Amino acid sequence: MTDTKKQTSNIRPVLVAAIAATLMTGCATSGNPKDPIEGFNRAVFSFNETVDKALIKPVAQGYDYITPTPVQTGVSNFFGNIADLWIGFNNLIQGKPGEALSDVGRVVINTTIGIVGLFDVATGMGLEKHEEDFGQTLGRWGVGDGAYVVLPIIGPRTLRDTGGFLVDVWIDPVANHDPVSVRNSALALRAIDMRADFLKAESAIEAAALDKYAYVRDAYLQRRRSLIYDGNAPRESPFAQLAPSENLMNMLPIEATWRFMLVGTPATMGVDVMNSQRSTELAVASN
Repeated sequence: MTDTKKQTSNIRPVLVAAIAATLMTGCATSGNPKDPIEGFNRAVFSFNETVDKALIKPVAQGYDYITPTPVQTGVSNFFGNIADLWIGFNNLIQGKPGEALSDVGRVVINTTIGIVGLFDVATGMGLEKHEEDFGQTLGRWGVGDGAYVVLPIIGPRTLRDTGGFLVDVWIDPVANHDPVSVRNSALALRAIDMRADFLKAESAIEAAALDKYAYVRDAYLQRRRSLIYDGNAPRESPFAQLAPSENLMNMLPIEATWRFMLVGTPATMGVDVMNSQRSTELAVASN
């Protein structure tokens, strides 16, 4: 086995170990059926926040300060273009060939006319940017969410999305690139660029949430539900929890404070938040 393959494979045992450690704590239950290990999840969430404030956020702030906006946009476009390959495959196996063909078209156009993806020419030509991953594919195939979990460093997931995440990382062209030095630099750049994108949204979450953990959890679960149904999710029970604000539901990335492995892209959400709020208010009033 080459050194490249050995170092690439080192990522996977770390992810598996982190996930296994989380799932083995199932005895620490809570009264929330969607979050049965809330006590442990809150501890991991606090750990992630501490690491982010001490290390990752300052690096992202420095990157945002010294890097011109056009350059940041080019970096995001470049990694987004790479992600479109896997997005297209997921659209295809979800039974959406039209969207898959659009994704392939985006890659061809942005790789050529857009100069290896630095410029998003395809969007201006009417080829919409999609957001798909294998966790969404599993959801479209009927696999249930499972329990909500917060993984060290990786952040919020459900059991289903954790399995999907492992597949995403296994396939990720950036995480499997050769030589290793280029791969590691690309992973670091992508992570920092994504964290910098989140700086503006972060202040809004801090201002809106009395309980940041619960807010992020509920926003994550509702956003994933909307993504699985392409913005047309069946309406849940009127007794469901009040939705986070519509602006925050559209922000990137709501799934985690940072993500080291996977490219995230903004999604146009079709969630009727105001109607959901009215339904909840009526249900409360009826009691």
